[in-house]
Order: sequence, then C-alpha cells, then structure tokens
Amino acid sequence: MDLLAIIIGIIALVIGAAIGIFLGIQIRKNTAEKEIGSAEEEAKKIVAEAIKTAEAKKKEVVLEGKEEVHRFRNESEKEISDRRKEVQRQERRIQQKEETLDRKLDNIEKKEDRITKKLKEADEKLEEAETLKKSQFEMLEKISGYTADQAKAYLLSQLEDELAHEKSVKIMEYQEQLKDEADDKARNVISLAIQRLAAEQVAEATISVVPLPNDEMKGRIIGREGRNIRAIETLTGVDLIIDDTPEAITLSCFEPVRREVARIALERLISDGRIHPARIEETIEKARREVDATIKREGERAVLEAGIHNVHPELVKLLGRLRYRTSYGQNVLNHSLEVSYLAGMMASELGIDPTIAKRAGLLHDIGKSIDHEVEGTHIQIGVDLARKYKESDAVIHAIHAHHGDVEAKTIVACLVQAADALSAARPGARRENVENYIKRLQKLEEVASSFGGVDRSFAIQAGREVRVMVKPEVVNDDRMVPLAREICKKIEDELDYPGQIKVNIIRESRATDYAK
Repeated sequence: MDLLAIIIGIIALVIGAAIGIFLGIQIRKNTAEKEIGSAEEEAKKIVAEAIKTAEAKKKEVVLEGKEEVHRFRNESEKEISDRRKEVQRQERRIQQKEETLDRKLDNIEKKEDRITKKLKEADEKLEEAETLKKSQFEMLEKISGYTADQAKAYLLSQLEDELAHEKSVKIMEYQEQLKDEADDKARNVISLAIQRLAAEQVAEATISVVPLPNDEMKGRIIGREGRNIRAIETLTGVDLIIDDTPEAITLSCFEPVRREVARIALERLISDGRIHPARIEETIEKARREVDATIKREGERAVLEAGIHNVHPELVKLLGRLRYRTSYGQNVLNHSLEVSYLAGMMASELGIDPTIAKRAGLLHDIGKSIDHEVEGTHIQIGVDLARKYKESDAVIHAIHAHHGDVEAKTIVACLVQAADALSAARPGARRENVENYIKRLQKLEEVASSFGGVDRSFAIQAGREVRVMVKPEVVNDDRMVPLAREICKKIEDELDYPGQIKVNIIRESRATDYAK
C-alpha cells in the first residue's frame, strides 16, 4: 500500500509539473504576441511618417530642379547669342581680309610683269657686257702677251709673296712681344726668389790646419824613423805637411771626408798625448765612425730642411758627404740646399707644385759626393745614382740637364738650371779669382782659335763649353768632326779644368746681296 501511494504521489507530481510548464509557456507566448503586435503598430507609424517626409522632399527637389533648368536655359541662350555675334564679327573681318589680299595679288601680278620686262632687258645688257668684256680680254691679251690664266697665276703669286712677308713680320712682332713678356716675368720670379732667400755664404778652405800646443809635438807625431806619420798617412790616405810653420800641421787630401777623419784623429791624439801606431789605428777608427755619424746626421738635416720625403737612405748619406765637399770654395751641401730653396720658390711663383723642383734642386749635385772615387763627370754619376735609387724621371732629367749637357725639356729642369746659376754666380758664393777666371777663358778661346779654318771662338757656360765658328769655304762638313776631336785633344793636353768642356763646331754659309 505504501509503495502504491508513493508511486501515485510521484505520478501526481510529474503531472503537476507538466501542467505548470505548459501554463508558463502559454503565458509567455501570450505576452510575446502582445509585444510583437505593439511593435508592428509602431513600425507602421514610422513608415507612414517617412513616406510623408519623402514626398515633401521630392516636391522640394523637383521645384529646385525646374528652377535650375530654367536658369541654365537662360544662360545658354545668352551665351549662344554672344557667340553668334562674335562669329558674325569674325566673318566680317575675314571678308575684309580677303578683299585686301585680292587687291595685293593684283598689285603683285602687275609688279611681276614689270620685273619680267626688266629681267629681259638686263639679260640683253648682260650679253652685251659679256661680249664687250670678251673683246676687251682679247685686246688685253694681245697687248700684254699673257693669257688670262697666266695673268691670274702672276697676280696670285704676287699676292702670296706679299702675304708671306706680312705674315713673317707679324710673327716676328709676336715673338718679340712674347720674349719681352717672358723676360719680365722671369726677372720678376727670380727677383722674388732671391729676395726671399737672402743667404750668407762663407768660402771654405780645401785644406785643414791642425794647431799644435808646441813645436815638440811635431817630433812626436813624426815618431821614431817616421813610423807615426807613415801610420797616419797610410790609414787615412792624407798627406801631413810638417814644415817651418810654427805650432801647426797642414793636412792635404783631394778627398774631403778622409781629410776630416785625419783632422779629428790628429786632434784627439795631440790632446791625449799617447801617439804610437796601435793608438793611431784605434783613434782613426773612432774618428771614422764619428764622421760617418756626422755624414748621416747632416744628410737627414738637409732632407728635413728641404722638406722632401721618401729619400733612399743611401742618398741621404751621400747628401751628408757633400758637407765636406767644396766647389771653388762654396760648400756643396749648402749650395744644394740653396738651389732647392730657389727652385721651390720659383716653382711656387709660377703656380707649379714645388715638391719635385725642391727634390731635383737638392739632388742635382749628388754626383759630387763620389766623383773622386768613380770615373766620369759629376752629372753622369748623379744620373746613375738617381736611377739606382729609383728617383723619378723628372728628377733624373733635371740632374742630367742642370749644366746644359742635354736640352732641358721640362719646367723643373729649367728651374734647377736657373737656381744653380743663381746660387753659384751671386757675389761671395765662389772664391775663384776674377783675373784667373778671365785668363782661363781666354786660354780656352786661344786654344780653339789656333787651328786652321777657325774664324772665331767663344768660351761660354763659365768655361764648360766653347763654340767654334769655322770658315765654310775652308772647313767642309766632313772636316768638322775631326776638327772637334783635335780641339778636345789639345784642350786636354794644355789646360787644367774641373769637369768636362763641350766643344761645338758651327759652320754657317751666308749669301749676301744688296737691293739698289
């Protein structure tokens, strides 16, 4: 019974729940239907109001469109009317122009008729003139004896001669003008360079004198049976002159570096007092090392003062050797520095890079550093050294041309030539006696003039060159080369001179006549 009651109760609960759910659904459905109905009514109201508003707007737009169309129509009609008037005005102008052109065409046709008549008359007159000209030419040919072509050729040749003469005169005038301008420019550049380099020059001696504390020291230097003096002369290659001069010994040697080594060694031996062959050899070796160090230091100083770089170390040492080399009393290293300064300043004045000019000026006499040890002129030695140590072609050419042995083909070579002449020729630079200098040049000219067929001779380039003018009727071209060789041979036999002398034989033929 209890179980049945429980089941019945459960069934009753389920049925009640189902009925409740169904009733809730119905209630919610009714509520939703009411809300949908009210929303549809609201939407209908909104649509009706929108339709009314759209119709009102449509009427306004239609009215505005009609007004715009009316205004556009009025403007178009006005524009069309204006254009029609403009077209009518253009038509009237074109018509007037056509009438004017017609009148001009008529006038042109009339003028063409008149010109045609005149051309016919001109042709007739031209034919008459040609006939008359031909008859005149025939008459002129008979009178002159020349044909027309011959007369034309004669006139052209005369005109060509006159033009050639005028051209030659103009060329000479321009050459003189350019020469004057070049001379003025050269004087200006050289004067500025000399003004900027106002260097003093002191002539240096070619022998060395060593003072002695007393005359007794002479005997100690000579040594027992002359062993000390023989050791000094053998180790240094220098001649010691010990004479009656009180308290002094003279060192004589053509090689300045060896002379400087001997001077230093002898001074140290005298101050030390210990003079014997072993001590002499030790002292001379120390002096030689000291001179080598001085040579290197002087070379580096010269390169630094000249302001050039990348010079081979061997060339630097050779430059230092020039410190002990003189030319007519002028120190060659100071001379080289001076040429470097002058060449660089003149290059700057001319607007050229002064670096190459200064380098060539410093190295131009580098051959003099070893010209006592190697055969050949200092120019050829310098060229060989510059090639050996990879100097540029411009520097090598400047060294080769600085005494005129070859023609200067670059501006740098010309500047080095000028700077070398300025440094050597200025007052006080060199110590050669003027009288001896003149005698040497006169002797050179006398030797050259002593041969048969020589008309005149001139010593130039400070005695480095002699120009011999020969008589063309006596000396022919085949005789010139042997004559030059004979003159050179006689100069070598009779004269003493530094370096080499260039002999130029000049043979010139002239024809002279006079227009009266």
